[in-house]
Amino acid sequence: MFPIRDNIPSRRVPYVNYAIVAANVLVWLYQITLPASQLEALFYQWGLVPAHYSHPTLSAHLSWQELAGPFVTSMFTHGGWMHVIGNLWMLWIFGDNVEDFLGHGRYALFYLVAGVGAALVHLFTNWDSTVPTVGASGAISGVMGAYLILYPTARVLTVVPVFIVLVPLRVPALLFIGLWFVMQFLSGTFSLLGAPDGGVAWWAHIGGFVFGVFLLWLLGTGREKVLERTDLRRSRQFRSIDPTRRRENPWD
Repeated sequence: MFPIRDNIPSRRVPYVNYAIVAANVLVWLYQITLPASQLEALFYQWGLVPAHYSHPTLSAHLSWQELAGPFVTSMFTHGGWMHVIGNLWMLWIFGDNVEDFLGHGRYALFYLVAGVGAALVHLFTNWDSTVPTVGASGAISGVMGAYLILYPTARVLTVVPVFIVLVPLRVPALLFIGLWFVMQFLSGTFSLLGAPDGGVAWWAHIGGFVFGVFLLWLLGTGREKVLERTDLRRSRQFRSIDPTRRRENPWD
C-alpha cells in the first residue's frame, strides 16, 4: 500500500514541517552536485557510522563535534531519489497533524529527539558496522508513531497494485501504520538473526516509532491530556456515515 493522503485537516499552517521538508530538499540538491568521491566522503562525515563510536582507535581521531554531529546531520542526508522522495512524502502526509497537536516549537523538539533516539537504537543494534547510515526515516517513524496514537481511526487513502492496476483504498491509520510497524519489526528481528537487511536501518525505524509514542506522551503533558484533546478533535472532525448515502468517488 502506498499512501496518498489522510482525512485529518490541520487548524494551523505546519511551518516546521514545511521547513524540515525544505531543509531535506536543499541538502539533497547539494548532494547531487557532488562527484561520487566527495559524496562518499560526505556520507562518512554526515552519516552515522557505528564503528566511529564502538572502536576506540577510530573515535580517538574524532572530535566531540564530529561524534555528536551525525546524530542530527544524518537526518537530513539521503542515499537516492527514491529514498528522499519516499521519506518526505510520508512526512508530508503525517507530520502536519502531529505539529498541529503539539504546536510548532514542541514539534520541532519532538522531531529532533525522535531522530536522535532512532539513531541511538540503530547504533546499539549495529555496534560494529562501518557503513554510514543516512536518512530521515527514523525521525519520520517517530512522527508516524505519534500519529497512530492521536488519530488511529483516521482514514488514509492508499493505492494497492493489483497486477497492473492501481486500486484506491481507504484504510484506518491503525491498519496502515500498524502493518508498517509489524513489517519493520519482523525485518529488524530477522536482520539480527543474520538475514540480509537490504541496506535498510530497520531498528532505526523501530526505535524512532517507540520514541515518538513516548515523546507524544511526554510533550503532550501526559496520557490523560493526550486522550482528552484527541477525543475532542475527533468529535469535531469525523462526520457520521450514512449507510444510505451514495458511495463517493474513492479518489476524493
